[in-house]
Amino acid sequence: MKDLIFLIPLLPFLGFAINGLFWKRMPKAVSGVLASAMILIAFILSLMVFFELKADPSTVLSLTLFDFVKTETLTLPFAFQVDTLTATFLLIITGIGFLIHLYSIGYMYEDEGYTRYFAYLNLFVFAMLILVMGANYVMMYMGWEGVALASYLLIGFWFKNKDYSNASKKAFIMNRVGDLGFLVGMMLLLFNFGTLVYADLFPNLAGKDTQIYNWIAISFFVGAMGKSAQIPLYTWLPDAMAGPTPVSALIHAATMVTAGIYMIARSSALYELAPLAKNLVAWVGLITAFFSATIALKQYDIKKVLAYSTVSQLGYMFLALGVGSYVGGVFHVMTHAFFKALLFLGAGSVIHAMHHEQDLRKMGGLKKKMPITHLTFLIACLAIAGIPGFSGFFSKDEILAATYAHSPIMYVIGLITAMMTAFYMFRLYFYVFQGSFRGSEEQAHHLHESPWTMTFPLIVLAVLSVVGGYIGLPHVLSENHVLGQWLATSVQNSKEMHHIEAQTEWLLMGLSTVLVIIMIFYAKSKTAKAVFTENTGIAKTLENKWYVDELYEAVIVKPIFKFADFLNEQVEKRGIDKSVNGVGQFITWSAGKMRMLQSGQIAQYLFGFVIGMIVLFLVMFVPLFKM
Repeated sequence: MKDLIFLIPLLPFLGFAINGLFWKRMPKAVSGVLASAMILIAFILSLMVFFELKADPSTVLSLTLFDFVKTETLTLPFAFQVDTLTATFLLIITGIGFLIHLYSIGYMYEDEGYTRYFAYLNLFVFAMLILVMGANYVMMYMGWEGVALASYLLIGFWFKNKDYSNASKKAFIMNRVGDLGFLVGMMLLLFNFGTLVYADLFPNLAGKDTQIYNWIAISFFVGAMGKSAQIPLYTWLPDAMAGPTPVSALIHAATMVTAGIYMIARSSALYELAPLAKNLVAWVGLITAFFSATIALKQYDIKKVLAYSTVSQLGYMFLALGVGSYVGGVFHVMTHAFFKALLFLGAGSVIHAMHHEQDLRKMGGLKKKMPITHLTFLIACLAIAGIPGFSGFFSKDEILAATYAHSPIMYVIGLITAMMTAFYMFRLYFYVFQGSFRGSEEQAHHLHESPWTMTFPLIVLAVLSVVGGYIGLPHVLSENHVLGQWLATSVQNSKEMHHIEAQTEWLLMGLSTVLVIIMIFYAKSKTAKAVFTENTGIAKTLENKWYVDELYEAVIVKPIFKFADFLNEQVEKRGIDKSVNGVGQFITWSAGKMRMLQSGQIAQYLFGFVIGMIVLFLVMFVPLFKM
């Protein structure tokens, strides 16, 4: 299998190339099936890799194809490295990716850019696979930039809408800000350690000053803040809802936004030597989780609620990484991929039935019309809320337990965030599926369940949202943490992590469960009477997302545009343009004067000849007289 791992990213690339080159002539019936088949085969190959590693989790499959750079002091190969961490992400990317491709066949079938859409989708998966399979940071950076390009194309897929194209540009630019930090971190690594290859770097990290590790780790985290939408570089992600709903599921559930989590988990050996950076990761993650959850409380766009939920859940993952629970962070990546993909695809099913309506205030009572979507969406809500027995409970409990052992204050903030999560998710659920329908008569007449290509992925994801958490049972229930043992050779939890007593852990689980259930019933009571009035006070502030976008517009965007206008007027037009034009004008003027020497008068030419001879005489013979 080692010699075939290159096929895993190659197959999506072939799907992109074929659909991309022949998108005008490719039949719809072929393009969607072709793109989905490429991902399915990649998933099967990923399963084969998984089972090979399962026999011996310490195995590392590596394959070098060629060298980017090869000198006496530096070698940067184009090489793949697959260990248990990579294999976990391969299954998530290709598995969830295939379900989203299959779902898209039905969801996007009427779109005129159907084939182009699948080409972009395959390109995205290819770039993400390069990111997680690379054997060095250069390969990771290639995939990092590749997913940025593909996300730009997918978010702005309906580019004729100016708001959508602006959203894609916003995502691209904000990611570039973070990527600069990643690039600086790579340069610092190369300068201090002479290599960017994981196998050469991680065993030889020790021995430097702590500040060096902190600077490198913080630089990497800046990159992760952009890609994984953490404060202050998070505002691109809610706007990325401009893309088709399956794109939201792919970008915001299973792939792009988890790239930052993968990078820090992969670099866990570095972060264990950087205590300041770890603490920064924990606090930024916690603040992001809390802050974005408050915004989700008062959103009325079904996709915006899920977008801010994603930002909040990503904050939880960074919180786990920051307190040293790398396994907990990766665990939540996996469970989040299941229930958040299910939530986005369920929302897409609702939007499809509602003729592209996304306002919660115009929905309601869809339970009877869309039974499969309703049941699967409910399961996803129970999972993300952290109800015992569902996948989200196990991963969130592990994060909160690790946080409590690290800092009770941080735990309290995390618990309040979990309560808000339960409230806004069930607020959404009750507004969409319970009560009476609040849309138009035309929408009510056309309400129907989605086709099987859309409902089948929902059912599969619903099953995973239930059973996916049982590979990481709490210590009080089982000492056999399957995921922890699986990742032990590639990602290790911090050695200084404190394990809480069994009685305390039972108490924490019981407390969070009771509070979450209370919030669910509170959400039900608040949505029982669907009367919508204009928000005021803090509610209006939350509805307007704390006015952060307006703040960025006033403090960053407008000053940059004004500075650009200044450069355009003063430097470009009055400086560069005038100097260039001045050279041309001077040449024209001087040529006009010089052409007067060519008057056609022979006497004038003889006079000039004599003057020239006198000058030559002076130049040649006067110095001789001085000698």
